Amino acid sequence: MIQAFGLTSNPRKDLPPAVDDISFEARAGQVTALLGSAGAGKTTALRLMLELQQGRGITYFRGRPLHRISHPSREVGVLLGGVPGHPARTVRGHLRMLCAAAGVAVRRADEVLEVVGLVSLRDERLGTLSRGMDRRLGLACVLLSDPHTLVLDEPADGLSARETRWLHGMLRAHAAQGGTVLITAADPKEVARSADRVVSLDQGRVVADQPAADFARTRLRPRVAVRSPHAARLAALLAKEARAAHRSVEVVREGGNRLSVYGGTCADVGETAFRHGILVHQLADEIGDMGPGAGSEADDDAETPEGAPGTEPSRGAVDARGTGTEQERSAPDGSPERPVANREAPSTDGTAAATRPESAPAARTAVSASRAPRTLDALPSLPPPISVRSAPSPLRPLRYEIRRAAGISTGFLIAAAVLVVSAVTAVLLARIGHTPQARLLAAWPQQVPLPPAALGAGLIGALAFGDEFRHPALAADRGTVPRRLGLLVAKLVVTAATAVALAFLTVGCDAELLYLVYGRELTHVPADWFSSSASWLGLVIGCAWAGVLAAGIFRSTTAGLAAVVAVPVIVVPLVHKALEGPSARTAAGFPLRVREVLLMQWPFGGERYLVAVARVLAQPVGSALALSVTVLLCAYLFTTLRARVR
Repeated sequence: MIQAFGLTSNPRKDLPPAVDDISFEARAGQVTALLGSAGAGKTTALRLMLELQQGRGITYFRGRPLHRISHPSREVGVLLGGVPGHPARTVRGHLRMLCAAAGVAVRRADEVLEVVGLVSLRDERLGTLSRGMDRRLGLACVLLSDPHTLVLDEPADGLSARETRWLHGMLRAHAAQGGTVLITAADPKEVARSADRVVSLDQGRVVADQPAADFARTRLRPRVAVRSPHAARLAALLAKEARAAHRSVEVVREGGNRLSVYGGTCADVGETAFRHGILVHQLADEIGDMGPGAGSEADDDAETPEGAPGTEPSRGAVDARGTGTEQERSAPDGSPERPVANREAPSTDGTAAATRPESAPAARTAVSASRAPRTLDALPSLPPPISVRSAPSPLRPLRYEIRRAAGISTGFLIAAAVLVVSAVTAVLLARIGHTPQARLLAAWPQQVPLPPAALGAGLIGALAFGDEFRHPALAADRGTVPRRLGLLVAKLVVTAATAVALAFLTVGCDAELLYLVYGRELTHVPADWFSSSASWLGLVIGCAWAGVLAAGIFRSTTAGLAAVVAVPVIVVPLVHKALEGPSARTAAGFPLRVREVLLMQWPFGGERYLVAVARVLAQPVGSALALSVTVLLCAYLFTTLRARVR
């Protein structure tokens, strides 16, 4: 159950607030709709409810505000707009990545894919999906964690009539199992067909909060939909007979061969057409809109047979023979459709079967009880309920980060580009000469602030958080990437492993190419290989971590890469000046004093590692990187704590 109290957005400049003191309830087991035209405040109300926008008021989800729920995605499934995912990621890979983040078994991805009908498109890229398939994927993402409450912002926007009926059937099935569904819509007829309760908004205020039956009776106009090749002649005859009988009947030409008769009945129109020998292709009672011509739907007759969207033949439809029975629809394969078993079967317009007379629109009462409703799309049952372990798992964010990084080819392309550039640079430096062996193997010219491997590691680290903000798949219910230390540690571990692998591959490729071109003289191992290797690994890992932390703080990949480049360009000169200043003490004899303090000999010469680390930190680049990473880490922790306090 959703309870919203006094939702009010902050006014901007001299404009009134987009939402002003909105209060309503969305009960479990029902589909509640926020109805309003563009600018009425529907989306703003949802954002205030989900704490994505600053304002006043509070919303309770089953008695708790969203910020008091430890795992919001398990309680509230949210879909605002399109699916927030990287366009190069596959459908199945995207769902499996979200499964790892939610602590759900990966088989859950296949279950929801089967439910929403995307099994055949599981290997398609997100960027290639149509609007309807994107909406199906969005519903699959929402159902992954088996939430009790669904909050969807205009879920049927841009969908075809067939896809809209399918979507409403799925929402109806979720509500029938005891869940809470809250949607927004701008079409009154769509709301009357799909919702149990309608909250009407106008200029940011609630103007009506009523059951769908009362909404259909008071806010919509019943009408008779007629389709005939002699529509103009029939319209003239209906108007003439209405004037003669002194009845208030309004006939509106909808375009082509369609008529809308307000104030008449199917029997009156059918008798008039029969007496004058006019052929009628369609005759059905409909729930109309606020008036003739307002919000008229597109003409789908050219694409769909009788019983097309908007005609609603289940509400007293009459076929061409005038028998008063529905023509049996068929599935795409030609077989007759059957109602869904063990679940409330949606009718042709996506609403539930006429088993809820107290909540159905008044026009639905015309359906005969003996007439079994049929579905246009045979809906599969909802995915089975799951139990997500509440205990935190240290491997959960790590699995998520691995799937996120390996799910797209960006990191692999960066690594390939780094290897090619490093190899070519090493060959050119060897040809020019006067380059130390360590810099030659790392392909690091004196004139360049950082080698290609360090820049590549920094870019991969910046993308680790930059992609989260560009495509916030992990935080669709919160609007921003959650600043959890577990997620940060996972990103640092994965980027460090990637940087180490990239460093080893770069040195290996450079050495191999130098051996092939110039022989062994340029590939011998330096005498100080240990300290050089430690410095090399510290450099690439430090660049990767600087990219991760800076992108997480400034929410931008560009800012993360800029922070990496700023280390040798800005920080290193400052460290140089600090180290070149006059000093009364020196660190001479540091290794000997380390052995004296430890009082015993480390096995396998362990003190050498400590000395090597000290030498790395004593170098300007190493000390500058250590200083930068420390400052960025402190800034990240500060912003995290500040966000939690707020």
